[in-house]
Amino acid sequence: MQITEQGKSFKITFKYDPKMVENIKKFLPERKYDPIDKSWIVPVLYRSQVEIFGKAFGFRFGDEEDEEILTLPPMPELTIDIPLKMNLFPYQKTGVAYNISRNGSIVGDLPGLGKTCQAIATVVARNTFPCLVVCPSSLKINWQREWQMWTNKKALILDDRIKHTWDQYFHAGMTDVFIVNYESLKKFFVAKIDNPGVNGKTGKKNPLRLNHIHFSKKKELFKALIVDEAHRVKEITTQQTKFVKGISTTVELKLLLTGTPIVNKPKDMISLLGIIDQLPNFGGYQGFIKRYCNGPNQASNLRELGYKLKLNCFYQRSKKEVLEDLPDKTRQVVLCDITNQNEYKAAERDLINYLKKYKDADAEKIDRAVRGEIMVKIGILRNISARGKLKDVFDYVDDFLETGEKLILFAHLKEIITAVKERYPNCVSVTGSDKAEARQNAVDSFQNNPEVKLIVCSLMAAGVGLTLTASSTVGFIEFPWTAALCDQAEDRAHRIGAQFNVSCIYFQGRKTIDEKIYSIIQHKRNISTTVTGTDDQIEESTVDNIINLFNQPAYETNES
Repeated sequence: MQITEQGKSFKITFKYDPKMVENIKKFLPERKYDPIDKSWIVPVLYRSQVEIFGKAFGFRFGDEEDEEILTLPPMPELTIDIPLKMNLFPYQKTGVAYNISRNGSIVGDLPGLGKTCQAIATVVARNTFPCLVVCPSSLKINWQREWQMWTNKKALILDDRIKHTWDQYFHAGMTDVFIVNYESLKKFFVAKIDNPGVNGKTGKKNPLRLNHIHFSKKKELFKALIVDEAHRVKEITTQQTKFVKGISTTVELKLLLTGTPIVNKPKDMISLLGIIDQLPNFGGYQGFIKRYCNGPNQASNLRELGYKLKLNCFYQRSKKEVLEDLPDKTRQVVLCDITNQNEYKAAERDLINYLKKYKDADAEKIDRAVRGEIMVKIGILRNISARGKLKDVFDYVDDFLETGEKLILFAHLKEIITAVKERYPNCVSVTGSDKAEARQNAVDSFQNNPEVKLIVCSLMAAGVGLTLTASSTVGFIEFPWTAALCDQAEDRAHRIGAQFNVSCIYFQGRKTIDEKIYSIIQHKRNISTTVTGTDDQIEESTVDNIINLFNQPAYETNES
């Protein structure tokens, strides 16, 4: 039960109690009920009556709570050298310093600020190996690449081939890090699960408890645990949450990564705090519920909760807070496992066989005809990859939108844009088939309406001219042939009026033509001589590189 002063009125909140409602009507003049906020509003003119009423019935005053809130100490400075291949930004170093000083913490930095590298650096600094990374399936490959980019440690993705022997890779010195998706936790770490039985009184099945789950002894191997997109284990009752909690019990260092630790209500924090052994600092389960989940909205003493979280185990920075540390743009590759691998391999073999057949074609007319056919076949590969990676793309977008941030997605094929719109019916779009007025309405909605979080754009229709500075993150489901066209699309967010660093996410189908095109584009972006060439010249050179790559004798064996 709480009374807070808000401008020219007092706001009185409490869990519904008909007697308390009668008392309010009896003792407080000019009170009004706010049905949206489920609270009572009394003009500040009646301060003395409100104070007497509050003290008589045991209400907590907002001002009293504020007096209890102490100033947070500054984030710590990193005072040790960490053997990394790349340099951390200053704000990332303070995050690592915060994590090093604790055995469990929640890294809540918003998208684009590098939660992954902070977690990796923390594990390296503490030398807590072997380390287990639990993440969404779509991010397993990216975690493996991040470990390779930042450290000399080897990371192994757990799969069925090593279901029973994965621990031997560490004992043999072949890996230091294991990566697993949430859905596979049971497969690799649970020996058996007892039947919880049926409640004799109610006839309903008893809830599954942690003591019903028997874990493999192999889980005790780990000294560090990183849980990415940790809001996925916010529900205490789910098996995934219990599996993560069970694995964490013998781990020395626990790091939970999520930009949205509270998706709906403070209760979302209970599971996360339990995994990192911080719940006792918040009064235990019952104490947390009573203190921070009270009132009609199941949310109370929120400022106090925020203070205690940051003091004990949680930090979160936005791009605005660390802008001076960031470059204008950062680019990140997200590798996706395509779901139509067989279709892709068949089309790839067709292209390779075609190239072998016409390898020695040198007459100009024949060369042009062959080249046109090759472009068609390469286009087919790009189409298959784009369709195949949508599952992982949607997985990534789902987690991103949970943060409340806005996102720009670029694609080329009409069917890809349509698939995005079907998955996210509340998004807006800019495509070649839209009239000018419809395009502008979509842009205006994205720029000005806080409820519109996603815009999907055609590379050809929206790659130039539009201003989309409401977002600082641009994602490419498909991308063009040239660095110039990529830059133009990125600059829809990176324009005059943009206040933040722009994060550019390139979704690439793993072991597909996407990787080759992006690699060549990046290589040419770094060659200054291409600046003086036309887009056509650069594109033609890129296509030639792709053709030559597919035409290499060892290509087939390298990719198999």
